[in-house]
Amino acid sequence: MRQRRLVLLLACVLAALPIKRATARDDGRYANSPLKPWFDSLKSNKGLCCSVADGRVVADPDWDSKDGHYRVRIDGEWINVPDDAVITEPNRAGRTMVWPIKGSLGITIRCFLPGTMS
Repeated sequence: MRQRRLVLLLACVLAALPIKRATARDDGRYANSPLKPWFDSLKSNKGLCCSVADGRVVADPDWDSKDGHYRVRIDGEWINVPDDAVITEPNRAGRTMVWPIKGSLGITIRCFLPGTMS
């Protein structure tokens, strides 16, 4: 178990290297959540998403879908979600989430977990 955590931590650190500031911030606030192991295992075709602490919940007005593609509004800017960033497994949390990476060229999306629009 400890080796798995170390590998996950290393993957998160490596994913954060090309960005200006580290976005990984699993500060333990979700340590007792029954969904934590599921969040820790989430991945898109771009790789591991890292954890719930790294993701942002997205309100319904801040994401949409058109012609089978998603977009999300982050910091007031609409960003197209790459198809390989979409998590295709069932959403156990129910809410829409995004794992953005802020870099020198702007914001990219590592993972996107669609929810249900109300």
